[in-house]
Amino acid sequence: MKSLGIKKLYYSISEVAKITDLEQYVLRYWESEFDQLKPAKNRAGNRIYTNRDIKLILYIKKLLRDERYTIEGAKQVLKDYTPEIDTGEQLELLDAPKARVKIKDDQLKADVQETKEFLQELLKKLG
Repeated sequence: MKSLGIKKLYYSISEVAKITDLEQYVLRYWESEFDQLKPAKNRAGNRIYTNRDIKLILYIKKLLRDERYTIEGAKQVLKDYTPEIDTGEQLELLDAPKARVKIKDDQLKADVQETKEFLQELLKKLG
């Protein structure tokens, strides 16, 4: 994300999905499950998330995905959760890692490898 010296106060659901590496439907579902997660909405009715909301989402993600809590268990843990004071830091949009597709066809693999080698040789000649 380009930094122009201006820190964002609010993020759209698509930006939050990229930051947290979660699908938008997961964010909406968690909003219905966790009382602490209630992003504000703008005039158009779109969710607007703050840094504090995003930190809470990342904590919920850690509880559910890393520590393997159930939703009910995570709700119990969140009863004692107090969010950090917002430091105003700018969060970075991350491109979620894409799953690599394995090529199963041997001929296709060979063709891709040959193309790769051709392009590398071409790059050497041009460079």
